[in-house]
Amino acid sequence: MAEQPARKLAVILHADVVGSTVLVQRDERRAHERITSAFQRFSQTIQEYGGQVHEIRGDALVAEFSRASDAVCAAIAFQQGNTAHNKTLDDNIIPEIRIGISLGEVIMADNTVTGAGVVLAQRVEQLAEPGGVCSTEAVREATPDRLPLDNENLGKQELKGFEKSVRVYAVRLQPDAEVPPPEPQQATRRKQTPLVAVTVASLVVVTIALAWLKPWEAQEEPAAIEKMALPLPDKPSIAVLPFDNLSGDSKQDYFAEGVTESVITELSRFRNLFVIARNSTFGYQDKPMTTKQVSEELGVQYVLEGSVQRSTDRVRVNVQLVDALTGRHLWGERYDKELNDLFLVQDEVTGQIVATLAAEDGRLAKAWQERTARKGTESLSAYELALRGGKAYGAWTKEAFARAEELLEKAIAADPSYARPYANLALITVYQVYSEFLPEESLERAIELAEEAIARDDGEAWGHWALGAAYLKLGSHDRAVAAYERALELNPNDADVLVESAWLLAYVGRAEEGIENARRAMRLNPRYPDWYLWALGVASYDAQRYEEAVTALENRKNPNLKSNLYLAAAYAQLGRQNEAQATVKKILADNPESSIERWGLTQPYQNEAALNHYIDGLRKAGLPE
Repeated sequence: MAEQPARKLAVILHADVVGSTVLVQRDERRAHERITSAFQRFSQTIQEYGGQVHEIRGDALVAEFSRASDAVCAAIAFQQGNTAHNKTLDDNIIPEIRIGISLGEVIMADNTVTGAGVVLAQRVEQLAEPGGVCSTEAVREATPDRLPLDNENLGKQELKGFEKSVRVYAVRLQPDAEVPPPEPQQATRRKQTPLVAVTVASLVVVTIALAWLKPWEAQEEPAAIEKMALPLPDKPSIAVLPFDNLSGDSKQDYFAEGVTESVITELSRFRNLFVIARNSTFGYQDKPMTTKQVSEELGVQYVLEGSVQRSTDRVRVNVQLVDALTGRHLWGERYDKELNDLFLVQDEVTGQIVATLAAEDGRLAKAWQERTARKGTESLSAYELALRGGKAYGAWTKEAFARAEELLEKAIAADPSYARPYANLALITVYQVYSEFLPEESLERAIELAEEAIARDDGEAWGHWALGAAYLKLGSHDRAVAAYERALELNPNDADVLVESAWLLAYVGRAEEGIENARRAMRLNPRYPDWYLWALGVASYDAQRYEEAVTALENRKNPNLKSNLYLAAAYAQLGRQNEAQATVKKILADNPESSIERWGLTQPYQNEAALNHYIDGLRKAGLPE
């Protein structure tokens, strides 16, 4: 039986950067540099006062102390120094920190600290002013009166997640007083290192040592590089298999799928990882397979598999990371948490994977430490509604879109600050316009929804994606390009965004780049849906690669009117007149109103030459004017 994690009473300090998203929007590189610098200085101060930094996540920090006085003094000392430091900055990229301190029970497991004490410190921190420090009454009572501190009683506060109200104090240094220095025995204590750095360093050392000694045998049959259907990428590559639903209720399948998708989405944000798209890995759902089979079919080195078991108020997540080339299990963990801690579990899983794979590429460790935390939701109801809404429109019918809209609107009502449902609503509005289920005027609402998503979380790639798709339909090409580029900057492994960008790039005269993006999307999503070939065919036609356009479009299993128009034009440009005319005949039989004016002149090309090239192909194919 696995050893139970240790529980103890501890003083917890939680800090975050006020308005970090705004700072990043102003100047991403400078904001990251200054936030990192601030937390490095804070970590040094914490260590000097005998504290231990457990975690740094983009714009947040968690530390543990054995004494309340050390935590309070470290917080005041840092704020004093940070205020002075910020006065030397001559622009508006100023990282102000707020700090919360609590005394409560925490759980120690694998060098990670979790539990009610951590959550309480975070809630208290949110009551602090920029540059300020707040503490609970328990911390106030445990801090000696001899310290030159003023504690302003903010009264009892109702804190989310806690049944009883908590009295909170704003802690300040008394006028003209000096911050008490660290006590000698604390100052000489061995300095600690942030959790991710410790984990990465340990894993690197252990991985190297074990690779040299090789004291074990492979737990599974290794995959063979020479048998891989696709070339192995030149960066750590991973496929996340759909987590099994062990809840005994098939209605909870969406929940297990949502956990899987969340892990894939977070991993996909790392440029130095190669992450297979969900469409390809979900093809293995409910099918017996080995990691060897998955590795060889998808062309990846690492495979993550897991399960989710949900009860009324708890969730158990089991995960296991396998190096398919050696057949060895690199890491496995079981998380048994309260249901509301699901989001923390997803983040921990992602962090552990990145830390483990950092043995292959040290840039991953740095990327994890420096990433900006996503603004998700703490509402399980909003999360579940967004999951169901995102899945509902898969049938691509008016009824499916209506059901999806209903669920997503409910998700927004459950948590108006949650960005993802706004982004999903924006996307499906655009899709309905493209499908002619809604008039083009509806794009105004799509843009508003996308901007709402971005305002709540600039890191929400799908908000930028929806914005780009809407602008393209409106013919605002420069805005569309900027939006798609931002979406891919945030999530470079998102195959659907990549392949959609192929159309955009073709329409703005960058068809060769469009082909590159489409082929990259197909590699990320080896079991790509049929419409990927449509995007590749359009980009290939516009690049005057007519043979490649024909190959892509002929291979569509479910061709539609618009892809057949490009196929007819490509046939005509190759002089294959009989095939061009036969394709046009089919187009007119299915859509008698089709004409160059109807389908040629309405294509959103940025320059006239590219538009004329398309119309020339349709005219040669015999499409009526």
